[in-house]
Amino acid sequence: MPGITLAFILFALVVVTIGLGVRIVPQGSKHVVQRLGKYHATLGPGLNLIIPYVDTVAYKVTTKDIVLDIPSQEVITRDNAVIIANALAYINIVAPEKAVYGVENYVFAIQSLVQTSLRSIVGEMDLDDALSSREMIKAKLKAGISDDIADWGITLKTVEIQDIKPSPTMQHAMEEQAAAERARRATVTRAEGDKSAAILQADGRLEASRRDAAAQVVLAEASQTAIRKVAEATQTGELPVVYLLGEKYIEAMRGIAQSQNSKLVVLPADLPAAVRGLIGSLKG
Repeated sequence: MPGITLAFILFALVVVTIGLGVRIVPQGSKHVVQRLGKYHATLGPGLNLIIPYVDTVAYKVTTKDIVLDIPSQEVITRDNAVIIANALAYINIVAPEKAVYGVENYVFAIQSLVQTSLRSIVGEMDLDDALSSREMIKAKLKAGISDDIADWGITLKTVEIQDIKPSPTMQHAMEEQAAAERARRATVTRAEGDKSAAILQADGRLEASRRDAAAQVVLAEASQTAIRKVAEATQTGELPVVYLLGEKYIEAMRGIAQSQNSKLVVLPADLPAAVRGLIGSLKG
């Protein structure tokens, strides 16, 4: 009976020893092995053998790309504007032993490094440049951080600026500024419209005055011509004069008849005699 118990214990010990010595590392991971408390080796994916009780797997590190969320933070630009910015960093651990032994917490370290670099980069830019230069900020971030984290066996695949926007107070001020600018442009546009309308109206009056003056000249010339022709006609007898005066006399009577104050118009029965009377009064 004691022999069976001892055999069972030895068998269990062998099974445990084999279990401790065989390490299967899944794809996408690496294991850091310590021997007696000191770094010994890094196990890659697949079947690996270590010395039981002497070697231990101290860290299991993924070799897949890791996405780090960089929390939002307030950043002050060169022109003292406060903006809110956050980002995403994509990293990959290429040397697990450096990552676990080089820094206490590489996730927190990289997040802090990105935040510090982001504040430094945006702090050298004006507000308008910061809001419109994501690609430039991204490039500077990547260039500034890659060298720092390389010593930890980590590569920065890329960093993306997720949000970069004015703080609520600054956004409210910008909205008021934009509204004031739109109001100013509307006032200028309205004033320019009034100015153009006034100029066009003045041009219209000027052109109308010129045409009225030209028309008066034409009428004057026509009157001059008519007077000359009438004068020439009177040399041949009084009939043309009687005709013209009779025409004007009838037009005058028509105007009087159409007047609202005139209810009754009496024409002379002998119109030519009346006209000759007018000629006689003019001669007298």
